[in-house]
This record gives sequence, structure tokens and C-alpha cells, in this order.
Amino acid sequence: MQLPAVCRMASAFDLNMTQTPQQESPHLAVARRVLLEELEAIAAMADRLDSRFVAAVDVILACEGRVVVTGVGKSGHVGRKIAATLASTGCPAFFVHSAEAGHGDLGMITGQDVVLAISNSGESDEVVNLVVFAKRFGAYIIGMTGRPASALAQASEIVLDSSVVKEACPLGIAPTSSTTVQLALGDALAMAALSARGFSSDDFARTHPKGALGRRLFMRVRDCMKDIDNVPHMNDATPLLTAISEMATSRAGAIIVLGSDKKLAGIFTDSDLRRLLVRSSQDLGTLQSLCLRDVVTAHPLSINADHLASEAMAMIEARHVSRLICMDGDRVAGLISLHDLIEHKIA
Repeated sequence: MQLPAVCRMASAFDLNMTQTPQQESPHLAVARRVLLEELEAIAAMADRLDSRFVAAVDVILACEGRVVVTGVGKSGHVGRKIAATLASTGCPAFFVHSAEAGHGDLGMITGQDVVLAISNSGESDEVVNLVVFAKRFGAYIIGMTGRPASALAQASEIVLDSSVVKEACPLGIAPTSSTTVQLALGDALAMAALSARGFSSDDFARTHPKGALGRRLFMRVRDCMKDIDNVPHMNDATPLLTAISEMATSRAGAIIVLGSDKKLAGIFTDSDLRRLLVRSSQDLGTLQSLCLRDVVTAHPLSINADHLASEAMAMIEARHVSRLICMDGDRVAGLISLHDLIEHKIA
């Protein structure tokens, strides 16, 4: 009986996993060759970086408008990523497709802008035409091309050499090494500008407010905590049974205990209550004579409300507690729990 196609594929995969190095799959051989050739292309580009790269970074830093990245085909896809990287690291930038520019998108480019035009051949009509028109507006042109004598290079104030000896494609046709070099060179521009600006993790957080990265870098404790007005808080002279009743109805799992001066005196949690009941199991009547100051946990763990929420998560995990008192100076601002952090997707 013949195995289904999926089963035959799985069986072949299992066999390949047990092959010796001498029997290595041709897929792996091709993959390794491609990666190594692209690595060599990037290394070669790093060796030939010169004053033109420095000038390009200085122009980007001095730009009073925006960096307009343009290209077509694979270079266009790379250009979109470069524009996104620049924009997210403190350099206002956007992408304009060279083929769309002549149909109205040229209106997005001003004389205050820097145009980063990308073309491996340097002869793409759409890219060269956009550069010619942008120069009429007074835009500054940085050309990224693999041919320093191309039409794009001749029309550019600064030329960044992105040439490669050969493409990593087995046919030598598909853009592989050339687009990898373009992308790496774009990253190098963005990171050099970032460093020169002194762009910080706080600056980065402001451009990434959403998603896991933004939450880790941007969200503060006060954004996740329960405000003191929404958390049970009582004077340390409050009878214990009254406090227990309040804890049960609030479902906060804790009571913040304040002294007569309204300053933090401690915390009383549901875990404290369970331990107290175990100790007093032989005579529960004694609980009636207690007040919060008799059972409070003094000097509880706390965190400033302006600290990052990720710091609160790290403290909770390291100290094996379920909640922290949130402080604003010497004033109690609220309470933050593990549940609050998980609810806000803080990891």
C-alpha cells in the first residue's frame, strides 16, 4: 500500500535528519552558500565605507524636512524597511514608490527633504526620473547604487556604493546579495544617525507605544496599578474583623494599612489572613480583640509609580510576591498585582 504524499514527505525528512555530514541535503548546501556569500558581500561593503557615508549621515542629521526613501522592485521593498527603521529611531522618514511619484506623489517631496534613492543598476527609469524632478524642488539627493557611474549616481550629491561581486542566486539573477547589502547599508545609516542624536530607549519607546516592545519600554506602573481610591485602605486602628469584611467584599486580596499620619504603615493580605487563621484555629474568638496594627506586615515591598511596569514584574518574580505597594514620593498611590500586569500584557 502506497503512503499518502504527506507521509512520504515526513519519512524523507526523518531520513535526512539522520544523515551524516557526507550525505548532507543539497538544500542545506545551497542555504549555507547563499548565507556565506551574502555575509562576504556585507563585509566587503563595510571595508569600503568612506567619507561619503559620513557625509550622508551628516546630511540626514541636518535635514529640516524628512528623509524620502524611494525605489522600485526589490529595492523598493528594501526602501520601505529602511524608511520604517529611520522613522522609528528618531528620523522622520517615509517611502515613496518611484513609479507612483509621477502620478501625484511627487507632491509629497519638498525642498527641505533629503531623498534616499535606491537602485542596484542605477538606471531604473522611474527612480532616475523621480530624482530629476525632486532636484528641481531643491531636495538633496543621496543615491544608493551598485554602479557608481550610473545615471542615478551622476544625479546624486552623495553616492553610496552598494555594489556586490555577484548575486547569491545560483543563476546569478535574483536580487539576493545586492538587496542584503542595501538593507544593511540602510541599517548602518539609521544606527549612525541614532547614535549621533543620543537617541535613548525612552525615545525609542515613544515611537513604539503598542505591542510587546512598547509595553516593556513605555508603560509605567501608574498605567497598570489600581489607584488608592479603588483599593481598600484603612487606619491601623481599624478592628481586624472590619478589615476582613472589607477585604472580602473588595476582592482586592489586600488592604493597605495607613498610620495616623496617612503614611504607609504596612499591608494585610489574604495570605496573611490564612496564616493568622491557622495560628488562631484553637481560639478564633481572640480575633475580635485585634486591630490591623497587630497583624500588619510592616515595610512591605513597594515601587515608585513612575517606574516601568516591566520593573514591577521583575520585582514580583524575583521576590515571589503577588503585589506591590505603589508610591508617589512618600504618598501611597495605589497597588499593583501580578494579575494587573498580566492583564496589561507586561512580560
